[in-house]
Amino acid sequence: MFSRIVASAVFAGAAAGLIAALLQLAFVQPVLLHAELYESGALVHFGGTPVSAHQDVLAFDPLRDGLSVLFTMLTYTGYALILVALMAHAESRGTRITARSGILWGIAGFVAVHFAPGFSLAPEVPGVAAADVFDRQIWWFATVATAGLAIWLIAFGRGFVAWGAAAVLLLAPHVIGAPEPDVFTGPVPTEIGALFAARAFGIGLAAWVLLGCFAGYFWQREGARAGAAQTAQAGS
Repeated sequence: MFSRIVASAVFAGAAAGLIAALLQLAFVQPVLLHAELYESGALVHFGGTPVSAHQDVLAFDPLRDGLSVLFTMLTYTGYALILVALMAHAESRGTRITARSGILWGIAGFVAVHFAPGFSLAPEVPGVAAADVFDRQIWWFATVATAGLAIWLIAFGRGFVAWGAAAVLLLAPHVIGAPEPDVFTGPVPTEIGALFAARAFGIGLAAWVLLGCFAGYFWQREGARAGAAQTAQAGS
């Protein structure tokens, strides 16, 4: 079982992470590099002469981009380990796991890891005002944990008690409120920040859908392989 979980997670995480990294390099990195021009003072927005919204920031750095791809693949492999372990537990309770049903698992992962915390703590570009990073990390982890538990209760809980608890868990972090800066300042135009948040959410959704689909596929394939091996061993 353990080797099946690890094998499925490594294949699914590496594949989804590679695709996510390529999408980020194509769509997210140019926005980040554009924002860094304002953060460094190379471009001035407030009180300055208007500048073009189309900046040539597609600088290619093999080391930086290669490390970014590697880190993204490792990150999604970690996500896949958690996702496949949960799939294994669900399967032991009678839930059938396939590539198609894995898409729903991927959407649930996106909601828990990206959408739920991003509802109150949106993705931020460099140069914008932000609260203390430690406070934001604590709130982010708590929100992801409560959202993940809430989604599990919605999917596998029975009765209004479980569903009511799920609603409370989903709402609680946002009722409490995410850490916010004392004042809103920063040299980056709001249009760049909005574009970055939109693309971060879009690529996050695409990556998690692929991760869930790949995880379901490889989990099913590894299960069929293990079953065939057991049958062959029993026949011999």
